[in-house]
Amino acid sequence: MLRLEIAALYAGVNILLLLVLAYLVVAGRRRHKIVLGDGGNEAFNRSVRAHANAAEYIPAGLVGILMLALMEPAAPLWLLHASGISLTLGRILHGVGLNSGMLNPGRVGGVMLTWLAYLLIGGGLIYAALAQRL
Repeated sequence: MLRLEIAALYAGVNILLLLVLAYLVVAGRRRHKIVLGDGGNEAFNRSVRAHANAAEYIPAGLVGILMLALMEPAAPLWLLHASGISLTLGRILHGVGLNSGMLNPGRVGGVMLTWLAYLLIGGGLIYAALAQRL
């Protein structure tokens, strides 16, 4: 698998995850007859926050993964996969965890995996940028 194909794989999966979370928001709006805001409905608010939180974290993660894919040979393939898997699993766990309750292992694990992905991506990009200069 080529580097850009790896980045495309994780981009595709995360974009589909955003679509699923958006669908859950729309379905919740219809079910609870909420046109704007969250209507004071706690369960619906969790769905909105799960989508919004994913929309906050996924784009920067995907841009970082794409940048890593372009930093050949300084960024190794394992780093692309480690970052992509961590971001994807983190966002899935967080979305499920947030939709099912306030504070639970899925939500906490999702945050930790997402932050791990950010650490790998950020550190990898800095390393790759400096390695290109040496």
